[in-house]
Amino acid sequence: MSKDAHNPVTLISYMGSTKNGRCGYCTKSNSCSFYLRSYDLAVTDYQILLDRGWRRSGTLLYKPHMTLSCCPQYTIRVDATTIKTSRDQRQTLHKWSRYVLGESYIQECAKRYPKSKEEKRKQQSEFNLIETVHGPEYSTLQGLNRLPPEPAHKFEVKLESTVFTEEKYELYENYQRTVHNDPVWRITRSDFTNFLCRSPLNNTTTPSGMRLGSYHQCYRVDGRLVAMGVLDLLPHCVSGVYFMYHEDYRAWAFGKLSACREAALAREGGYQYYYMGFYIHSCPKMWYKREYGPCHLLDPETYAWNLFDEELERLLDEHGYVGASTICSHGAARKDDVPERAPGSTQSENPTEAGDQDESEEEEEEDEEDVPPGFVFSTKMPGIMTRQEIEDFDARTLKFQLGDSEITAKELEELDLAAYINVGMEVLATVGPDVAKSMSLCIV
Repeated sequence: MSKDAHNPVTLISYMGSTKNGRCGYCTKSNSCSFYLRSYDLAVTDYQILLDRGWRRSGTLLYKPHMTLSCCPQYTIRVDATTIKTSRDQRQTLHKWSRYVLGESYIQECAKRYPKSKEEKRKQQSEFNLIETVHGPEYSTLQGLNRLPPEPAHKFEVKLESTVFTEEKYELYENYQRTVHNDPVWRITRSDFTNFLCRSPLNNTTTPSGMRLGSYHQCYRVDGRLVAMGVLDLLPHCVSGVYFMYHEDYRAWAFGKLSACREAALAREGGYQYYYMGFYIHSCPKMWYKREYGPCHLLDPETYAWNLFDEELERLLDEHGYVGASTICSHGAARKDDVPERAPGSTQSENPTEAGDQDESEEEEEEDEEDVPPGFVFSTKMPGIMTRQEIEDFDARTLKFQLGDSEITAKELEELDLAAYINVGMEVLATVGPDVAKSMSLCIV
């Protein structure tokens, strides 16, 4: 089944789960996730999956098991239309701009194009994120007729395809070796290609000009590739996949520069939200993500967005894992929580408080007997569809790809392949009803 930008499909296969995998953050063997392989993935479906706690690494989709993992991973996002930049972030942007333009250029422009008092007052009292990130770009200077004089450096940023090039790989190799301290033998072209070039998303452009799909955002100084962001552009967000920069530019805080630029892209491109990947509270390297705000964390049980304020930080300090049940057991939902939920959100809005046991022991035993087979059911993965919701969906209508033919779960039973239906139930429970309606599960 090939990609068709005009008729997007979602074709995935079941990859199983890991219960005691090695954690890449604390190095313990307590990482736990559920996996799918995606061959084709509609951007609308991936948006829904992101809003259900999923994420991709190349073509591999994974959903962390929040209650079993040593380092719970929360989806974090910021509304780019209301983002408030800090003084440090603004200073970083201005410092980079002065480096690119150069003091001679700045002084010459001040003479040739003097600003009025009103323009100076506005510049000092107001901060425009979009204008600031684009300010030192060579194309911006051309558009403003600020050439000549020539800036100290020619700075360009462009969205490009995710195709592999030796130039991109050399940047990746330098970043992994000098910033992440990876041994040379671990850095390979195949890993770079699989992780950061291959994507299951269908690249399209809407009638309004909005780009959708996976892209490399390339930063070039005097023609040299010095940094690159891997981005997924989705109907309602810019999702940061990875970012790398050359060691020669370590002093310029490219992590901050890229985050501000990606947030600006979300605003000016009409995507609204900027997703910064996962946030892990126990990992100090992740704390910088809180500086871009106001930000929200995805609730792993209800898929509502909780404002990341001091109260939520306190709960994370105390419990590590925080879902709706934790919040409810410590008081009513806060007024600043975003009531919005992802399409296909399935959990109750009033989950049972921790420690409450209203059901009788006999009823609990019956529930255990009725638990469908599969890892996500037996381990009670947060956020999965309930048994009743699965029954209401009618799992017999799930679509499967068998060779070149697409068949339903009901037809699988007739072919004596009913075992695959249990796999389909697990996938359904984790991806939710909306994606399940459009997907086809590949039997491999």
